Amino acid sequence: MTLINENSKGVYVIGATPFRDDLSLDVDGIGKLTEHYIEHGATGFTVLGMMGEAPKLSTSESRTVVEGYIKAARDLPVVVGVSAAGFSAMSELTKSVMDMGAAGVMIAPPNTLRTDDQIISYYQMAGETLGKDVPIVLQDFPLSTSVQISVGALKKIIETVPSIKMLKHEDWPGLAKILALRAAEAAGQRRISILCGNAGVFLAEEMERGADGAMTGFAYIEMMRDVVKYAGAGDMDRAMDIFDAYLPLVRYEQQPGLGLAVRKYVLKKRGAIASDAIRRPGPKLSPADIVDVERLIARQTKRLEEIA
Repeated sequence: MTLINENSKGVYVIGATPFRDDLSLDVDGIGKLTEHYIEHGATGFTVLGMMGEAPKLSTSESRTVVEGYIKAARDLPVVVGVSAAGFSAMSELTKSVMDMGAAGVMIAPPNTLRTDDQIISYYQMAGETLGKDVPIVLQDFPLSTSVQISVGALKKIIETVPSIKMLKHEDWPGLAKILALRAAEAAGQRRISILCGNAGVFLAEEMERGADGAMTGFAYIEMMRDVVKYAGAGDMDRAMDIFDAYLPLVRYEQQPGLGLAVRKYVLKKRGAIASDAIRRPGPKLSPADIVDVERLIARQTKRLEEIA
């Protein structure tokens, strides 16, 4: 079993949950989708995340999704989202997925937290509850959770919760936060891995600030793969040329409420999933939306040919 650690790098794709047209779970489709992700550059996975429709799955379906990804991922790490209202449910799910072979778990803060002391205490309790042997990804996504985690709070959490090995950074704006954390490490703070979300919309700049890669689900994994590769090697011009070719579709996919429908439509178009169905409540693309997406894909293809 491969566990995440403070040096984990690469592209951890936020895995979609494939459904059939009748909205039943497409169990066989999980393996097919995982293979697609690997073929196009994924070096790890995060499942049961916000874009994986986790709240719409039953307990048994959640376990089936995790099992499917772990089996199909072979030796690549699979992180599982275990955020829950209480620590009992979180602990139960964590034990279950770690026994299956998960590489770690991801925890977002509940939206009831407001002060630094509350946030620090919450993650200290989470670390104590799950145990020192379970690697934790701290999800910092204030646009969704409404919880603002300051650099000071993050530094205290890193200092006092050694099982936190990774930050899923998707604060916005948040480039200064990456710089501050790396500066603290240079001054002696424990290192943690930083992987970035938000569909990769700031990925090139985040890599330049010191991020270790991406943890997001944009439908073209190869964009994240290549931006991480070239930015990590210091070739920012090449990284940004590639990013620019995909940017219009990244932007379109970032629409609140509609993004998952765009992502699943593109995954279906690419042959990664059989159906772009989203469980209710969920968005659906209009004919005009589909025209937009098709145009963006065509222009993206042309731009990639120009920079090849």
